[in-house]
Amino acid sequence: MKSYLVVIMLMLTCYWQNLNAQNQVVQIDTLDHEQENAHQFSTKKLIIPSVLISYGFLSLISEPLKELNGSTRYEINEHQPDKIVLDNYTQYAPAIAVYGLNLFGLKGRHNFRDRTLIYATSQVIVTAIVLPLKHIIKEERPDGSNRLSFPSGHTSTAFSSAQFLFREYQQQNFLLSLCGYPIAIFTGVYRTLNDKHWVGDVVAGAGIGILSTEAAYWLFPKINGWVQGKKDPNASIVYPYYQSGAIGLGLMKRF
Repeated sequence: MKSYLVVIMLMLTCYWQNLNAQNQVVQIDTLDHEQENAHQFSTKKLIIPSVLISYGFLSLISEPLKELNGSTRYEINEHQPDKIVLDNYTQYAPAIAVYGLNLFGLKGRHNFRDRTLIYATSQVIVTAIVLPLKHIIKEERPDGSNRLSFPSGHTSTAFSSAQFLFREYQQQNFLLSLCGYPIAIFTGVYRTLNDKHWVGDVVAGAGIGILSTEAAYWLFPKINGWVQGKKDPNASIVYPYYQSGAIGLGLMKRF
């Protein structure tokens, strides 16, 4: 369990340093300049998700990391924690918070229509990455229920939601924008406590989630232009999603 906590703490430390660096840049730039840069590609923002995703893939082939996966599961089972289903819901909590905060008058970076388009895009990207990887890699879950363990879809969704909250509120209220990460970490930790994922699955899922939301912000100008180009004022967007072993479709309607 100690080794598992070290991985989580390293992940938090690295990401906290990255967020602080971004916050310092925010304080220097003007609001207009920040808004313009919100959708610009940045190689610096690839560093943290790349490290997390790389760790996840290495955990599939590296004997020391495989041993960490196994020892962590052994220690978890030794303590026999209660199995809960709360992680099925906490994965969405940071994204829901974005809309809730707006209802209470705390406006984020984008209006309802734009942020919904961004979040829908992030979930499309998460699905496009997670679903094929699960069926290509076919890693068996710790509980042996199936071979769709890598990467963790719940964790990917949770961190994409947390990154969404951060991106929407980092200018308006930096401390508030960080609140999604503890919830995302809770989701990832409980995927292991519930014996559904190995440590490597969760770490990779965190990286995929962060990367998916960043990509959604970078793609927003082009996707927004495509949506605005439609003549129908009531145009709708249908997007796929994958969750808990099920494939479905989401609908975003433009009014």
